[in-house]
Amino acid sequence: MIAPIVRDIAALRAQSEPWVRAGASIGVVPTMGALHDGHLSLVAAAKARCEHVIVTIFVNPKQFNTPEDLANYPRTEGEDARKLERFGVDAIYVPDGDVMYPEGFSTTVSVTGLTDVMDGIYRPGHFEGVATVVAKLFTQSRATDAFFGEKDFQQLQVVRRMACDLDIPITVHGCPTIREMDGLAMSSRNLLLSDRARIKAPILFEELEKIADGLAAGAPFADLHSSAIARLEKAGFTKTDYLELRANDDLALLEAPTRPARLFAASWLAGVRIIDNIAVES
Repeated sequence: MIAPIVRDIAALRAQSEPWVRAGASIGVVPTMGALHDGHLSLVAAAKARCEHVIVTIFVNPKQFNTPEDLANYPRTEGEDARKLERFGVDAIYVPDGDVMYPEGFSTTVSVTGLTDVMDGIYRPGHFEGVATVVAKLFTQSRATDAFFGEKDFQQLQVVRRMACDLDIPITVHGCPTIREMDGLAMSSRNLLLSDRARIKAPILFEELEKIADGLAAGAPFADLHSSAIARLEKAGFTKTDYLELRANDDLALLEAPTRPARLFAASWLAGVRIIDNIAVES
């Protein structure tokens, strides 16, 4: 059975009001649609933990840096609803732009520190858009739990900090990155890759694994970094925005994994920006 699709705040709250009164756990899975197995793993995690589950689908204009990127983002609402059918979610929330940002909307949620690095540099305003829309989705859904993928680890940490700082009573769960058979992290943007580029795309993950192995063997990160960049360029990646080792908690830049850390990368292949990250042993 396909879950009811609700498109405004009043309908969403009417749906959740009995759950709230009963003190039930409510999981929310915020997405921008074009659902793949990575998204569906979040839905499965929400179903396993919560009594009721809401999946949101909203292509948020405030987190895109160019009109072209926003226009090209895949929109597959009907197919998404069918993919969710087997999970038995309680509601699919698909608000229009004027529901989320009505005339006169003038508030922005900004998280400093965590957003001053990596995608915060290369996508100015992106995390303000993320934090603003997620704060709204948290309060609109009245969820007790939220589920995000570790594939967007910086986003996960920004959302956690935002919810904590604003005293939103919700637990934010990070769920493991889901990968294709060849190692490519699942992403809606993968649909934009040409067949030829799709074959090369997993090389980014392979290079992260090589660096992680080198760090475990005691090799200097600087040497591993320069070798990886050279191999990416030889494979056809045109530009690497960043390839860095950072701490899990505050995303501080590290030269060695002296505390829980991750490798983060963002690189361009055939006009498509691919991001990935993996944990490294400390």
